[in-house]
Amino acid sequence: MRDSASPKPQPRRQRICLALQGGGAHGAFTWGVLDRLLEEEWLDIEGVSATSAGAMNGAMLTTGLKSGGREEAQHQLRVFWERMRDLSPLNQPPWSFWTGMLSDRGMPNLFGVHPGYLAGEVVSRLFSPYQFNPANINPLRDALSEMVDFSKVCREDDPRLFVCATDVRSGRAKVFQGDEISTDALLASACLPTLFQAVRIDGRDYWDGGYTGNPPIWPLIYFCQTEDVVIVHINPIVRQETPTTPDGIFNRMNEIAFNSNLLGEMRAIDTVARLVEEGHLPDTRYKKMRIHAIADEETMRMLGAASKLNPAWTILQELHEAGRDAAARWLEADAAKLGDRSSVDIRERYL
Repeated sequence: MRDSASPKPQPRRQRICLALQGGGAHGAFTWGVLDRLLEEEWLDIEGVSATSAGAMNGAMLTTGLKSGGREEAQHQLRVFWERMRDLSPLNQPPWSFWTGMLSDRGMPNLFGVHPGYLAGEVVSRLFSPYQFNPANINPLRDALSEMVDFSKVCREDDPRLFVCATDVRSGRAKVFQGDEISTDALLASACLPTLFQAVRIDGRDYWDGGYTGNPPIWPLIYFCQTEDVVIVHINPIVRQETPTTPDGIFNRMNEIAFNSNLLGEMRAIDTVARLVEEGHLPDTRYKKMRIHAIADEETMRMLGAASKLNPAWTILQELHEAGRDAAARWLEADAAKLGDRSSVDIRERYL
């Protein structure tokens, strides 16, 4: 179902940068957001900073835009998520063994957790992926190698892609850009260390980028011209109640950990903006970033960590529609602020 609502005609084209969070299969929400934004001909994308599932979306978006334009980008995103419905880790060896074993025995869901996911959690606490997955099978590798045109993605014309991963030994964020972006870089950005062996690139080992930047904003500040950054949120920032169930506690721990670096960057951006406003920093040297956010925290709060690994296609479609709706609301309410001011109160939302 397409949205009939659209923002008022813009006096001029607007350039934005996108910051795409990771969150496994919940990245289908971002697919919906991008699908809707691509319908706006006046909106141009200069840069994309992305992590994990956000990096997958960013790679499909960039490949499509540079290969055939907006419709091709929409097509690339849809095909990617159609492939993901069959490539969930829990449907692939070695995890499929545990899923099938428990399903065959009629194991019920415990605390709302898929039995295969629950078994996988137990196994991951007892064995590392170097033990239970010695062949280092990653079902995403073939899909990314086939679908991403790195000759186009690595070009430094619009949109530029920045992919975040975490250097295991240094604990620092590594942002791949230009010719550094590869299938391995994308896999590194989404490498959950309890599921997959660290991805080795040029002698360094990498885990999921969400631990150090989900996503990082600084590449968009340093390497892009526009001061408008649209953050597409997947992980809820605020919850109204303290969780008490095992699944709820684990889910909230995941959300806090994967939001922490973004909140830190928002504090730095707010501090610079205030110092520029007060005349303590020259506005000719420091960029006063305009921050915008597209989110549906009510919907995302209803989903737990388990569905990040093994969602049904119906859930992916629902998240896609939720993303489209959230983007449509933002376009109607806030898009006119692009180029002028932030559409979110940084201090209220992030600090």
